[in-house]
Amino acid sequence: MKILVLNCGSSSIKYQVIDMGGGDRSLSGAANKNVQVAEPQLLGKGIVDRVGLPEGEIVLKVEGRDNFVKQLPVPDHKAGIALIIEAITNSEHGVVGSLKEIGAVGHRVAHGGSFFEDSALVDDGVIEKIRTCFELAPLHNPANLQGILSIAELLPSVPQVAVFDTAFHQTIPAENYMYALPWEYYERLGVRKFGFHGTSHRFVAEKGARMAGLDLGNSRIITCHIGNGGSITAVLNGRSVDTSMGFTPVDGLVMGTRTGAIDAGALLFIGEREGLSYKQLGEVINKRSGVLGVSGLSSDMRDIVAASESGDSRAALALAMYDARVKHFIGAYAALMGGVDMIVFTGGVGENQWQSRARICTGLEYMGVEFDAAANDGLRGRDAIVSKAGSRVVVAVVTTDEELVIARDTYRLVEN
Repeated sequence: MKILVLNCGSSSIKYQVIDMGGGDRSLSGAANKNVQVAEPQLLGKGIVDRVGLPEGEIVLKVEGRDNFVKQLPVPDHKAGIALIIEAITNSEHGVVGSLKEIGAVGHRVAHGGSFFEDSALVDDGVIEKIRTCFELAPLHNPANLQGILSIAELLPSVPQVAVFDTAFHQTIPAENYMYALPWEYYERLGVRKFGFHGTSHRFVAEKGARMAGLDLGNSRIITCHIGNGGSITAVLNGRSVDTSMGFTPVDGLVMGTRTGAIDAGALLFIGEREGLSYKQLGEVINKRSGVLGVSGLSSDMRDIVAASESGDSRAALALAMYDARVKHFIGAYAALMGGVDMIVFTGGVGENQWQSRARICTGLEYMGVEFDAAANDGLRGRDAIVSKAGSRVVVAVVTTDEELVIARDTYRLVEN
């Protein structure tokens, strides 16, 4: 089965076409695991950029070929998806012979609220629940739903699956997801921790366990998905039991432009003294803070590292704060799970910034980490174990692939 994977953002649509094939390897997932597939094959991937703007663009990348690139207006998501369908079926640069080869479409959906513990086949009920979560993810869920509705119109006979960023974290116990607020805000407004990046955390925990020879069902793994946005998850016996992001993606780590964990009283103080509205405070904590706010330079960690190495003290401080917060959560989650068997680094920083990995792991010897600096130095963008052979805690770099998780879940649910 060939699956089209769509990740619809507010102004872009990322896509992949993945051939799940046939074969004899079990799929992972929360439901029936008897569906078998061979190693999936990426046929092509790309992006439709600047949706809603007059100078839009579509790109299709296929291994061994020149990229197909076309500039044209993309008025909305439906037009963008129509361009994707036209590109992947094109006789010259496409990756499928016709639309009949597309067996299903899988969608990344940012927020499933408390409704979804697993991915779901799309029907009217699922669509309504995604709408209900618009308030919780106003920048993401409306765009995600536009993708689903566009496919329903353009390819009405093709089954669709929604894969939720929040679903993996639905196993977090109440003592870890509740806030110490008046109960009415949970009961009436649903205010609680949801967590994000669940698709990535689930994938790298499973993949990391295989790399380390661990039994996922009897393991304590801390997954660090760190980049411009970032979160850390405690994965106990294959299930999320706590995660650093909360009701929104602002909580937890220091990020590119987000504050991470902060005393709410400080925000009240700033808002009152500066005369800021709630919307303006939202801009501060989401878009003007993090390493950008501290350094005054950039939200890109590559820029921060370069400036720090050139002697910029504020960049060095931003970098130290970023790494220290990651270490803070590693220690907290090791305590929560009664120890740790494996620490996984993934995401743009986790996979590529070997200096950050070294700084974060320095000082963790007390919990059984024997870091292998030689294996780590210069390592970028590939799977590797970066702890010494005798280390009680395995430390690994694990490349994530959220689109593959979406394809696998889509295949599993459609076949079942």
